[in-house]
Amino acid sequence: MADAVGILEVYGLSTAFVAADAGCKAANVRLEVFDKNKPANADSLPVPLLVCIKFRGSVSDVTAAVEAGIKVAESMTGVVQHHVIPSPEPGTRRMLKISALDKR
Repeated sequence: MADAVGILEVYGLSTAFVAADAGCKAANVRLEVFDKNKPANADSLPVPLLVCIKFRGSVSDVTAAVEAGIKVAESMTGVVQHHVIPSPEPGTRRMLKISALDKR
């Protein structure tokens, strides 16, 4: 059975680092590479960059990590979306490696 995936999208890179750290300290998870998105309405957002944090591990650990990350992110710039996928299919797992952070 594949590890669960937790996705937490937050406003800003600093918030992403702090939320990822909180999630990793709260549960036995590992991180996939962060991803970024600059939406069309970026100027109207609290921070013009959205960052997606991706946790991997058991369903219970991933859920705990996402919840810890949400708590921290809400105290900073905020949360855009979050979701836990209990058993991602192979194509979804391959998508976890995609990141626009290293693109210019």
